Amino acid sequence: MSIKLITFDLDDTLWDTAPVIVSAEAMLRDWLAEHAPKLGPVPVEHLWEIRSRLVEADPSLKHRISALRRRVLFHALEDAGYPQAEAQDLADQSFEVFLHGRHQLDIFPEVVPTLEILTRSYTLGVVTNGNADVRRLGLADFFAFALCAEDIGIGKPDPAPFLEALKRGKAQAFEAVHIGDHPGDDIAGAQQAGLRAIWYNPGGKVWEADRRPDAEIESLTQLPEVLSRWG
Repeated sequence: MSIKLITFDLDDTLWDTAPVIVSAEAMLRDWLAEHAPKLGPVPVEHLWEIRSRLVEADPSLKHRISALRRRVLFHALEDAGYPQAEAQDLADQSFEVFLHGRHQLDIFPEVVPTLEILTRSYTLGVVTNGNADVRRLGLADFFAFALCAEDIGIGKPDPAPFLEALKRGKAQAFEAVHIGDHPGDDIAGAQQAGLRAIWYNPGGKVWEADRRPDAEIESLTQLPEVLSRWG
């Protein structure tokens, strides 16, 4: 059966995420040091304790990472002695600093040329657990939709985001394929929803799960050829 819909993971599939988060965290710390001096160098353990407490009280926050980070910042600031209203304002401002840094990234050079080729023949979409916004990155024109776990309240590997993608992309599961780097979230999640799944594996890792991906690529430039083999 021919493919009509292709969905993409974002983090570590269209760019390298780790250095971006490290840089964004540094920008956040610098901003807080200047604008919220009462906070001081908060131990990571304290932040994780706040995070764990919040997720336990509201498990949906596990999939709403922006809201969760805002709330962690708010509680840390409040614990440091800022009044509630000021703590909320500082939390909102500091989160925007982090989010700005989170979008200062280098898209892999093969991404745009590959998307340009694929948009001629397929509907493209995004299914991500992260909070990167393709609109901020100049990629929105390639995608018919972008589904974030934050928006729908549940993330991969649950089938729900993939099933929603099928609705948005007006495709049946057998007409769709998902591309991502994560064996569980991307490959197992997509396959459980009935989609085919292509493992993006530039590092040549060994596949360890029982059910294999439907295809494996080391570079996104291999995608058009793989898809053409499937009709």
